[in-house]
Amino acid sequence: MEEFVKSAIATGFTAYGVSSHAPLPFPTHWTLERTKVSAYLREIGALKEKYAGQIELYAGMEIDYLNEEQNPANEYFQGLPLDYRIGSVHLVYTDDGEIIDTDAGTEGFALLLRDYFQGNLRRLVERYYEASMRMVEAGGFDFIGHADKIFYNAEYCEPGVTEQGWYKELREGLFRRIAEKGLMLEINTKAYLSKGCFFPARQHFETIRRLGIPVVVNSDTHFPELVNAGRREALELLRASGFTSVCELHRGQWMEVEIDL
Repeated sequence: MEEFVKSAIATGFTAYGVSSHAPLPFPTHWTLERTKVSAYLREIGALKEKYAGQIELYAGMEIDYLNEEQNPANEYFQGLPLDYRIGSVHLVYTDDGEIIDTDAGTEGFALLLRDYFQGNLRRLVERYYEASMRMVEAGGFDFIGHADKIFYNAEYCEPGVTEQGWYKELREGLFRRIAEKGLMLEINTKAYLSKGCFFPARQHFETIRRLGIPVVVNSDTHFPELVNAGRREALELLRASGFTSVCELHRGQWMEVEIDL
């Protein structure tokens, strides 16, 4: 984590948050183990002290919505001394009750679609959006991570699918519910350098602004050298879409900060 903090300082950040993938009720290679949560929080605490005066550091987690028991609002995650929580959907259930990861690479996603959904892309996307809507209703997080991230894999499997009526209805219904609940939405820049896109996609920024949804720009990077990747480009496009500010965490409070390029 210290490498990320050093990179954030060198890049000019005045505040920075570390957000591990939160524990799941089964082992994975990409989530923090529950037995290591205390050590994770202690390390962030030590870094806060070490770099006090140079940067504000915050302890976060990206928490998956899986079901009514495993989600950001549950007692365990609400009881952790976190500075912020991100609510995200990566995993969905198949018709047989198995769990698959929709955030697989394009080819892996295509195989999961074939093997677990018999090629029925609409059903898989519906499962993703059903989980996203349940997460919004359950709450327990500060902002929503990479909404509609499934669009990239869906477009790989069926070009043009995200502009079909049923897909647009799902996506826009989620945005409307986010607005109604008064939640913040992440503009995720992780794929900008590698794929040239944001999550949600750039073409939806105007809709998000029109609905009055406050946004947080986040690199979601897993590499220290990319802590700021795509941020300026996202801010430029947000401003071109009518946004004048974004949300940032400063002095322990979420605040609207003017877009200043």
